[in-house]
Amino acid sequence: MPDQFFADIYRDTEHLTWAPSEQVRERGRRRTRRTRIAATLAGAVAVAVIATGAVALADGQDGAPTPVLPATGSPTPTPDPSATPTPSPPKASRTPVAPPSTPSRTSGRPSAGTTDPAIPASALLQASDVPSDWRGQAPSSEGDSSFAFSTGGCEPSNHQLFRLNPRAQRGIVFVQGQIAPLDETVTRYSAGDAARYLGAVRDRAEKCGGPEVKITVLAEDLAGTQSVLVRVEHHGDAVTHYLFVRVGDLTAELTVADRAAATEYAPKVADRLCAGTDAC
Repeated sequence: MPDQFFADIYRDTEHLTWAPSEQVRERGRRRTRRTRIAATLAGAVAVAVIATGAVALADGQDGAPTPVLPATGSPTPTPDPSATPTPSPPKASRTPVAPPSTPSRTSGRPSAGTTDPAIPASALLQASDVPSDWRGQAPSSEGDSSFAFSTGGCEPSNHQLFRLNPRAQRGIVFVQGQIAPLDETVTRYSAGDAARYLGAVRDRAEKCGGPEVKITVLAEDLAGTQSVLVRVEHHGDAVTHYLFVRVGDLTAELTVADRAAATEYAPKVADRLCAGTDAC
């Protein structure tokens, strides 16, 4: 069996022409050079891929430093002392200047564009506006005698008067002995809701009625003011007169004794409301 194996090799290589040894060595050298060049190119591609990924990462992160590849060239030459530029003088620091302070408000009137909805006490009727034997006090937290409450049983129950959103309210009650002849509530609305307020009051008064309540609009624009006087009569109960006055984004609702009292207080209420709005 081994003899047959060598016989086959001899037969296959008997007529084979062998290249000279020098040519074989040259081919080996060329193969070695190609291998080295391929390895060098592969290394360069790897470095480029890493650098590209680092740059992309730097672009996606604000303020991240760009990676710097290590230098492979000759060392940086020492700069010529004569060519060194003269450093420029440092820039003067800029100290932030605080904006001017807003002037203090002494009158209680909000400045133009203010977002403070608070109602100053000066926007309500004062002791000098009523008889000397009347005493002002804070409204009671018990019960509700407002016009909205008095008409709560009217239809529609979701009337536009109830959809106006107050931003702030403040009230005062003047008492005389054991009775309260005057009760005032001042409300601040947005400009749009305040403009719709008196119309909503009129609409509620005109459309609300029935066997248990009778509502009548008695007068409008009393003494040159934007105002409405409404009479509410509950059958079997007392009669209440509601005076409504509007100035700018402020409205006032008062319970008064009668039409004569409403005519007297309407201009006083309007003047006081000017202390809480820029509309005057």
